[in-house]
Amino acid sequence: MSKKPSLGRKAALPASPADAKLDRVPNPHPDADYVARFTAPEFTSLCPVTGQPDFAHLVIDYVPDRWLVESKSLKLYLGAFRNHGAFHEDCTVRIGKDLIGLLKPRWLRIGGYFYPRGGMPIDVFWQSGKLPVGVWVPDQGVAPYRGRG
Repeated sequence: MSKKPSLGRKAALPASPADAKLDRVPNPHPDADYVARFTAPEFTSLCPVTGQPDFAHLVIDYVPDRWLVESKSLKLYLGAFRNHGAFHEDCTVRIGKDLIGLLKPRWLRIGGYFYPRGGMPIDVFWQSGKLPVGVWVPDQGVAPYRGRG
C-alpha cells in the first residue's frame, strides 16, 4: 500500500506495474458478504516476444473482508501494463495475486478476455478462495469471441 494515496491528488501513469502503488481503504461493511466488481474494457499490455500491443476486457469480482481496493489506484495500476511485456496468462494471474496480497479478500476471481492477435483469442480465468455460501455472483457478461460470423 502506498504511503501517499492517489485519491484526491494528481497522479501520473506509472511506468510499469512494479512502479504502481495499489491502495486500499477500510470496508464499511466487513460483516456482510457481497461482491464488488471492476471492469476494465480497455486493458492493454505488450507481447513480450514481438512488442506488439495486446488488448483485453478484464472483469475482477471479489468478496471483500476488511479492505476494498481504491479505484483510482487500481486504474493507474492497470494502466501501467500498457508498456509492460508479458503473456496474457501472466498479466491476468499477476493482477489477481497482487489484489489478493493487498486485500486478503474472502474470494476473488478475474477473467481476462483478450482480443485476437495472430488469429486466436486467449481468455484467462483465475480465482482464489471459496465463494461464501449464498453470495450472488452475476455472469461476467463478456461474450465469447465469434469473429465476423
